[in-house]
Amino acid sequence: MTADEVNHFVAYCKKIQPQSQEEIKRFFEGVVSFPYDNELLLQAYLFLNIKQIFPLCSELLLFEKSPIADYTDLGKCDFVYLTSLGQILIVETKFIDTEATGATERKRRNKHRNKVFEQVITLKSRFSEYWNIKLEQLECAVFTTDPEVAWRGNGMNVVTKSVSMNKLKYWRINYKSIVSC
Repeated sequence: MTADEVNHFVAYCKKIQPQSQEEIKRFFEGVVSFPYDNELLLQAYLFLNIKQIFPLCSELLLFEKSPIADYTDLGKCDFVYLTSLGQILIVETKFIDTEATGATERKRRNKHRNKVFEQVITLKSRFSEYWNIKLEQLECAVFTTDPEVAWRGNGMNVVTKSVSMNKLKYWRINYKSIVSC
């Protein structure tokens, strides 16, 4: 991917994701104040703490948008970031209830773990094909509430990060005091 290709892709993203970083920040701060969806709360945590979680991320390019024009049937990306190294980072999030018990819940967690990896790897491939981006210019990441995903990323070339459900709850409750420090 050359600088021109990066600029072309960034221009495309700004067209379909016209909100400023500040507008997106206000949206996620609203999610923290009025959480109604655990997945969205997890995404708010990621966005509002991106520099601590993925330090190379420099700019959010897409949030919950299809990377391939209007073809949402081909999948939407949770987050696409431009890194300070000029690479594209695709991040898929998944809230996985690690507190639920029983055989059915274990199966559900395993299904969610597999699905989030499948999603991000498929998106990477589609990005590469559609935008003519070399695979080495695309990075994949998974962010969940389940630390069990860490080992799954090994050998798949997927960066894995997680936040515990307890830490996520604590952060939500104390967000305003954390920000004002």
